[in-house]
Amino acid sequence: MEIAFVGLGRMGGGMTHRLLDAGHVVHGFDRGAEARETLAGHGGRASEALADLVAALAETPRVVWVMVPAGEITDAVITDLGGLLSAGDVIVDGGNSNFRDGQRRAAALAERGIEFVDAGTSGGVWGYDVGYCLMVGGSEAAIARLAPALDTLAPPDGWLHTGPVGAGHFTKMVHNGIEYGLMQAYAEGFEILRASEFELDEAAIAELWGRGSVVRSWLLELLANALREDPGLEHIDGYVEDSGEGRWTIIESIAESVPAPVIYLSLALRQRSRQDQSYAAKVNAALRKQFGGHAVKPAGS
Repeated sequence: MEIAFVGLGRMGGGMTHRLLDAGHVVHGFDRGAEARETLAGHGGRASEALADLVAALAETPRVVWVMVPAGEITDAVITDLGGLLSAGDVIVDGGNSNFRDGQRRAAALAERGIEFVDAGTSGGVWGYDVGYCLMVGGSEAAIARLAPALDTLAPPDGWLHTGPVGAGHFTKMVHNGIEYGLMQAYAEGFEILRASEFELDEAAIAELWGRGSVVRSWLLELLANALREDPGLEHIDGYVEDSGEGRWTIIESIAESVPAPVIYLSLALRQRSRQDQSYAAKVNAALRKQFGGHAVKPAGS
């Protein structure tokens, strides 16, 4: 099929290359000239402007897949595309957008007869090699139009029409919340291993647990890779960002009165990792000194 991509970064670039390898006709736009050149080098058709990208599409209804950061940039791109496309065309948001934003965008596009699909995309930089897990929300007609690309992008049985618009990104949001909890559990477990009286080979343990253990997972395989490359993770800064989806998962858990303490605490610990000196910890230390006379370690010592 013929498809256009807006955003040719780590994820978008890998997806376009996977589609090209399978014989699809792929157009692409990115503000970066290097990204456009890379697409052209793989056999894609790069455009230097959004209007040129849409004009280059010959098959109807047209399909444009957006892979840019969630928020204002996604809003701007989809708004611009809404003015360039026609009734029956399809816009796919494959970024980590909030599902409520997807519902809002779909309602605005529907006034012009343009279909909207929210595609929760998991796979990261490995997706080109092993495929992307795709959770898609939208109408049956829009998903049917998109199916040839989904079949190529995903591994066998690796995509699912999860429901109407919003269902794709909602499912991906919960997926990422679970991911936060899993990563934190591995992080705590391996810190306990490292703090023990034994000189343990953490990389070997991670690899061992990946072979038949009940805690085996792809995350564990990635951890084994990281520990082999950098034993003790001496070259890794313990600063952990969050993309927003963990936060949104917590917000929805509160709205639905569903307790989610593991996901909540994993998010809080990510936030704590970004503080060189936690003010809350300083308050705690000051209070202990006031009521108990406990020594306070000087800042920076």
